[in-house]
Amino acid sequence: MGRYKLIDSPEKMWDLFTKYKFWVSDNPILIEDYVGKDALRVMREKPRPLTMEGFECYVMENTDISYPDLSHYFSNREDAYSDFVAICSRIRHEIRHDQISGGMAGIYNPSITQRLNGLVEKSESKISVEAPLFGDPE
Repeated sequence: MGRYKLIDSPEKMWDLFTKYKFWVSDNPILIEDYVGKDALRVMREKPRPLTMEGFECYVMENTDISYPDLSHYFSNREDAYSDFVAICSRIRHEIRHDQISGGMAGIYNPSITQRLNGLVEKSESKISVEAPLFGDPE
């Protein structure tokens, strides 16, 4: 017996993601700022990044799906979502591309972008202690 799918087709998944991308571009994050010697309060707009969590929240808010655990689709759990593999890969790549390019351009916080995408630079520190050959001199 087949598993019931909350999103019934890859085309529907892509349609939801496309609508999410438009929503993200139409709904920047408002940042409170103060300018001038009189510290006038202004609201600046910053671009909203694409995120998997944001996509899941968008699906919950704009469909009759109350809790879309999309991880099953993206991991192809028990091979039940094989027809979604290509579209999920494309969505994952688009989110990653947005985050990395936004981080590199300074639009998003680069260190958070690095951590989210496993891009943390690794450096090796090696400390060696050598013992004297003939004991401690006195």
